Amino acid sequence: MTNRQDDDFLTWIGRRITRVDVASARLIEQFRATIAGNLAPAEAPLGLFWAFCPDALPTADLGRDGHPQPGLILPRLPLPRRMWAGGEVLYRGAFHERDLVQRDSTVEAITFKTGLTGPLGFVSVRHDYGVAGTCVVSERQDLVYRNDAVPGAVAPIYPLAPDLGPPLAEITLTPDPVLLFRYSAMTFNGHRIHYDRSYATGVEGYDDLVVHGPLQATLMLNLAARVLGTCPSRFTYRGVSPLTCGKPIRIEAHAAPDGSLALRVRRDGGPVTMTGTAAA
Repeated sequence: MTNRQDDDFLTWIGRRITRVDVASARLIEQFRATIAGNLAPAEAPLGLFWAFCPDALPTADLGRDGHPQPGLILPRLPLPRRMWAGGEVLYRGAFHERDLVQRDSTVEAITFKTGLTGPLGFVSVRHDYGVAGTCVVSERQDLVYRNDAVPGAVAPIYPLAPDLGPPLAEITLTPDPVLLFRYSAMTFNGHRIHYDRSYATGVEGYDDLVVHGPLQATLMLNLAARVLGTCPSRFTYRGVSPLTCGKPIRIEAHAAPDGSLALRVRRDGGPVTMTGTAAA
């Protein structure tokens, strides 16, 4: 797959798109309302940057999944399904209400691997969020592309979450369709796996609506900030299994040997769905 010469996706490496947005009072209010009770103290909530500068394309430019058609914003890989895999966030400052935010997005890498569900394609995009010429957040975002689900295929079995002992702190909640809808609306995320159950189950093979990767990451990030007493300077996150709504989950922070925090999201009595780290 990596030796194919007739695909032009490698020409995307180095391509840049710049968008501008405002940290408006309304957006901040919506973010606080959507994730009420689970945010660390901050003028602009941590994770708000994931709601900045969405790709607002006409409906005619969307693919079957509700995302922009491949080849418009991101490269067209020879795999049809796409979702967030993980990333790294470097905080170099703080956002404030009414900030004019510029996001410079650059495709950094395209790689292929084989996973439990078959061939996988990964696209890494660097998003730099700046205010008045100063970078406030630099994020590497890793997206994964995969084949369509095979009807009747046996779903991968993910191991149960290991016992790490009592966490330093945790959040418990049960994601529901209203939470997913509000987060999708706030971030202008049209991916149908988050609000169209028949598509999520019948086309992409999930057992229910899928909880957003950045929503899980936002919960881990804010929990880490509450434990550390400050916004982490470095935060990483990686999805390890699908999280669907209607099931109780726990977001946990544990002490790591190097003094940082080890974070995870897990289904109550089930597998880990996302892991992360945070350092002050």
